[in-house]
Amino acid sequence: MDDARLLTDWLDRCGPVAVLTGAGLSTESGIPDYRGPTGAARPATPMTFQAFTGSAAAQQRYWARSHLGWRSIARAQPNDGHRAVAELARQGRLTGVVTQNVDGLHTAGGLDAVVELHGSLDRVVCLGCGELSAREALDLRLREANPHWSRREVALKPDGDVDLDDTDGFHVVACQVCAGVLKPDVVFFGENVPRERVDASFALVERSGGLLVLGSSLTVMSGYRFVLRASALGLPVAIVNQGPTRGDDRAQLLVDAPLGLVLPAVARATYGAAT
Repeated sequence: MDDARLLTDWLDRCGPVAVLTGAGLSTESGIPDYRGPTGAARPATPMTFQAFTGSAAAQQRYWARSHLGWRSIARAQPNDGHRAVAELARQGRLTGVVTQNVDGLHTAGGLDAVVELHGSLDRVVCLGCGELSAREALDLRLREANPHWSRREVALKPDGDVDLDDTDGFHVVACQVCAGVLKPDVVFFGENVPRERVDASFALVERSGGLLVLGSSLTVMSGYRFVLRASALGLPVAIVNQGPTRGDDRAQLLVDAPLGLVLPAVARATYGAAT
């Protein structure tokens, strides 16, 4: 595999590198990404933070759709790409991993530490008192409040919810501590990424020999800014993604191939070379 050899050689030249992962890494686990291999955006109307906090109707719509989507997220399994990233980390070839994904599959795939830039769907936060709780517990409460709703089967969307127009009759539950509004512990569109996560991600890039982007089109500044930082520091950038990305003109290496094929080959080649 020429792509795997090129990427292996790049890693050998750079030394330990930082990794930024996006939705393309999880498509082989059954979670759709925001853009197909052509780079064209899939039709989507994501819930914004302003809309969610602005009305009870928006909260009902979001939780009705997210409740159905959660079952697919909860049963998704890490794929060969996730496991290969964890293996590269164990080999000492990575300084760390930053992910834009909210599916928790890096941890499930064996990665010991990851900066979850946009949070994780497996946690729930109360907007009133800040109480954090497990999504599994909320799922049980929502199932009890909506016993017939949970039997529906609808196709999953990239944000972890589903396409569903009629959400009337869905019963939203409140925080058990203060009766406040519950929200998944993820960054919605229109909401700022917590500063400490951004700072930790920049620090990771700055102490690395390069930046490896996996499965991200880099369309939003949330991830693209790390490519800009690496470029400004003169650090080499490699991008593995199916389809074009916003950062292509700043990369020294571009690989357009399935991550589940390329990354395991790199992990095997790197491991063999190291031993």
